[in-house]
Amino acid sequence: MILYHGSDVKVDNPIIIKFEKGKDFGCAFYLTPIKEQAERMAKRKQRMNKSKSAIVSVFECNEKEFSNMKYKAFKNPDLEWLDMIIKCRTNPSFIHGYDIVEGKIADDSVGETILFVIDGIIKKEDAIERLKFQKINSQIAFCSEQSLKLLKSVTSYEVK
Repeated sequence: MILYHGSDVKVDNPIIIKFEKGKDFGCAFYLTPIKEQAERMAKRKQRMNKSKSAIVSVFECNEKEFSNMKYKAFKNPDLEWLDMIIKCRTNPSFIHGYDIVEGKIADDSVGETILFVIDGIIKKEDAIERLKFQKINSQIAFCSEQSLKLLKSVTSYEVK
């Protein structure tokens, strides 16, 4: 499986990001199987950090090795997925115990729905119904040092 990481720097040796608040699946190194999504993230990081570069780092990973890890896959947004995102986004000390978590990304429009739940504006069940009609991108969070060993750096390229 080919995975992409968008940033404003080239990444050859991934590390778990422990200081960014509000991540969907907690402290992790985040990748996506969607090249265009990684390119948009690289441009976003470039703008946020006022950097000169937008870089996509490409990794290879044998997903068969996920079976040797504590692995959780959320195929679709559901209550369990929503609960994990809420816990990870609102409690920086929350640890879910998985090496790898795969699921939909709570980007801007999805994130707004999640904030409505956190703020008590809508119920979780209503949020899930609302999310069924949105196109939601995918992410894979590598949450442990052991899981990072599954990633092999392939190449990187600058997004123009």
